Amino acid sequence: MVIQEKTRAGGLFALTALLLAAVNLRLAVTSIGPVLTEIRAGLGMSATVAGLLTSVPVLCFASIGLAAPRLARRFGSARVILGGLLLLAAGLTIRPFTGGSALFLLFSAVALAGIALVNVLLPSIVKDRFPDRVGTVTGLYSVALNIGATTAAAATVPITGAFDGDWRLGLACWSLAALLALPPWLLMARTRETAIASDTPSAVRVSRHPVAWALAVYFGMQSTSAYVIIGWLPEIYRDAGLSPALAGVLFAVTSLLGVPLSFLLSSYAGRLRSQSGIALTLGLFGIAGWAGLWADPAAAPWVWAILLGVVNAAFPLALTMIALRGRTPATVVQLSAFAQSIGYLFAIPGPILIGALHDASGGWRVPLALMVALMIPQIIAGMAAGRNRQI
Repeated sequence: MVIQEKTRAGGLFALTALLLAAVNLRLAVTSIGPVLTEIRAGLGMSATVAGLLTSVPVLCFASIGLAAPRLARRFGSARVILGGLLLLAAGLTIRPFTGGSALFLLFSAVALAGIALVNVLLPSIVKDRFPDRVGTVTGLYSVALNIGATTAAAATVPITGAFDGDWRLGLACWSLAALLALPPWLLMARTRETAIASDTPSAVRVSRHPVAWALAVYFGMQSTSAYVIIGWLPEIYRDAGLSPALAGVLFAVTSLLGVPLSFLLSSYAGRLRSQSGIALTLGLFGIAGWAGLWADPAAAPWVWAILLGVVNAAFPLALTMIALRGRTPATVVQLSAFAQSIGYLFAIPGPILIGALHDASGGWRVPLALMVALMIPQIIAGMAAGRNRQI
């Protein structure tokens, strides 16, 4: 009975630590979009450089994520996650006050490097600590992630207003969330009992398996869509004549929908043998949303925001499939690192290309037509990754 209570308490503590970390996984990114116009004005940033700013997340996630399994084996997953949160807090605190585009990009990269480490290791912790509830726990931490993303998207403009329009203070305040997540991971990092199976090497070469490549392509395509939404959706709405406040709220809707959808979809997907049908359905919502923006962003802005909010649920679906496709926690961490890192490599050109196409064409129709087209490979890869197979 005592052992059972200790196990239950340990599971609750691990879940709390996991959720606090997950809240931070998009704050550094979604807080940028609503005040991107002010950042560009304050730093003298061109649209192409702003596109580079929106690509920094995928660049960091691709390069730093590959190092996560090796670091976990050497130092332990909990210590690596703790280090990632420290990098995040430091980057969020410093970057608004650097005074130039280059340093702003550099300290954004510092914050996002921390997120990359946490991104890769959380699915393996879910597989190890909650093997019978992968879908449910993945859904819960996806909900936490979306709550953080939504809060940052919706509140950055009002917070900036509370600081007399100083966007630097409006951005810097999000470092508090990272600091709040540190104590439980500090405790876990100091306890040997928190070592998990994913800290040991896996004999599986995931790069040789078609399912790993399908997951990587799917992750890359959904990341391209997500980061174009994060980086450019408020700007698209503002250029269509909507107010900055409304553009920020519409952007927040795309994240807010992820709160219920992440939990419901992950829990449901975790009970299915195949997730191919879900991937197809989400892709069709994406085609409709991007096509609506292409036709006229101001015609039905709430509808387009809702459709794109639904397609954003491809992210928790990808995380759930990563955890389900790996047989062991050690394989899951390898699969997570491969799928996320290679996937983010595929996604790196997306936001930059969208900004460059906007500059070249003088509008959003050409970039948005490209986004409609990119939904096709996302659907194909998602249906392949969703088949009932394991590595």
